[in-house]
Amino acid sequence: MNTSAFFTRPRNVFALALLCCLLWGSSYPAIKSGYALFGIAAGDLPAKLLFAGWRFLAAGLMLLAFSKAMGRPVGVAGGAQWARLGLLGLTQTTLQYVFFYVGLAYTTGVKGSILNATGTFFSVMLAHWLHANDRLTPRKVLGCMLGFAGVMVVNVGRGALDFEFTLLGEGFIVIAAFVLAASSIYGRRVSQGMDPVVMTGWQLTLGGAALLGLGWGFGGSLHGFTPASTTLLGYLALLSAAAFSLWSLLLKHNRVSLVTAFNFMVPVFGTALSAIFLGERVLEWKNALALVLVCAGIWLVTQQAAARRAPVPAGGPA
Repeated sequence: MNTSAFFTRPRNVFALALLCCLLWGSSYPAIKSGYALFGIAAGDLPAKLLFAGWRFLAAGLMLLAFSKAMGRPVGVAGGAQWARLGLLGLTQTTLQYVFFYVGLAYTTGVKGSILNATGTFFSVMLAHWLHANDRLTPRKVLGCMLGFAGVMVVNVGRGALDFEFTLLGEGFIVIAAFVLAASSIYGRRVSQGMDPVVMTGWQLTLGGAALLGLGWGFGGSLHGFTPASTTLLGYLALLSAAAFSLWSLLLKHNRVSLVTAFNFMVPVFGTALSAIFLGERVLEWKNALALVLVCAGIWLVTQQAAARRAPVPAGGPA
């Protein structure tokens, strides 16, 4: 099969990009369901670290095994490359998901999926300071303003002057989005010297192992392994491996603007699936308005800037 022809065919690009967004969106209700199946309390940070660690360690090993089966070299060339992969894994996987998994325990899946989309806007602002050819423009600024307006709207309480925002909940989700944006820019540099899929496999493996180490170090344990909970954990690992690898292949064979334009579907899927599987209220006016604002902001940002960017490694929200 001609790989390039397959991944550039318009209907395949459309289907695979939507599949990636669907998988990433499904992680919000899946994680919260995992907390219930494993009996993880909201304040049990060590157990959350173990839950995340097993997911990403398994996902990373899946990607490395897939790369090996496809004949790609999976070895690491020297200590310098190990150091870069280690730093990427500790930031993009370990640090980001410490904030993300804790934050998601203290907020709803609907709000989490919308708030996590702020990573797109953080990426745009960081790129302005770090890349001379990726400056802010009026359209990008407008997109960022719309996106952050959506974040403000989704946190409005029952009263007009109420603001439902906690550091451990919504705050940690936004911090996780910022960490992902910053580490993805670093990941772009690392990917210049190795295959993006292999790089992602190693950073997930190393980051997942670090999460396990932290969880055990804090005295955590993960109980409640049943057919249902184990299947859910396997699904989370599989969705990470599949979405990361498919997204990187789409970026490799297509214009980045064509692929990243689909990013706005992640909060759409995350919101809808959280409503379906968690019974959360998605049709409240603030959720609907916030979703429209965030999606409009992402569309404005990605439509103008992405066509000038080189392909970057996959960096899904969850």
